[in-house]
Amino acid sequence: MRAVSVRTITSTIRKLCIEACTELPFDIREALDKAREAETSPTAVSVLDTIVENYRTAEEEQMPICQDTGMACLFLEIGQEVCFTDGFLEDAVHEGVRQGYTEGYLRKSVVADPIRRGNTGDNTPAMIYEHIVPGDRVTITLAPKGFGSENMSAIRMLKPAAGLNGVRDFIIETVRKAGPNPCPPIVVGVGIGGTFDKCAYLAKKALLRPVSSSHPDPYYARLEEELLEAVNALDIGPQGFGGRTTALGVNIETLPTHIAGLPCAVNINCHVTRHKTEVI
Repeated sequence: MRAVSVRTITSTIRKLCIEACTELPFDIREALDKAREAETSPTAVSVLDTIVENYRTAEEEQMPICQDTGMACLFLEIGQEVCFTDGFLEDAVHEGVRQGYTEGYLRKSVVADPIRRGNTGDNTPAMIYEHIVPGDRVTITLAPKGFGSENMSAIRMLKPAAGLNGVRDFIIETVRKAGPNPCPPIVVGVGIGGTFDKCAYLAKKALLRPVSSSHPDPYYARLEEELLEAVNALDIGPQGFGGRTTALGVNIETLPTHIAGLPCAVNINCHVTRHKTEVI
């Protein structure tokens, strides 16, 4: 067994909070630059120019790319040979978020109760997704999730008879209904299969994959391409002003499911699709 102090988890997450909110991942920057080159609408070009200038300024000045620094979604891949010491793992995760959002002067957007509200004051609790994997390492991915895009997400428990067309129609319908609200150009995370809850998790996890990559299964890789083309044909465009670039990518994750079901979830992210990873 390899001992890992939870103090290391806290300090790592603190750093990731600040970095993820100020530095856009390379794949998103590259996709925005390519979209700028491919656009023909003057308005769309102008909007993309502003978006590019914004993320570059944020990195240079070490300021948040967006004022909505989101809920801290933490994906932990924990090697089964790891033994945590010096405290409770989840307490350490929340403490890392508390320190990162406070010391990084990031907006605190979490309320203590969904109905009665009341800001927690430190952006905790974090949303934690834990997965046990082989080995003796801990991989931590922080994905701050703003709710302009989160609110546009959807899940549908389709019947198997709906098939591929039902899945495709639901995804495109969700993006069309979202319109300009999630601050396009967006990244579309799609989960297909599993159960009601697992399907939604898959859609969120899909947003972590670089938009420059493709699904390893050629069938779903082709579907990603087809859906991206269909979404961009909606002419919603950057910030909803029209153009070729409604989405930067469509990422699909799948799981086996029950013979009687075909769950499909869509988790939309804005052009500020933030995520940062570190391995301990």
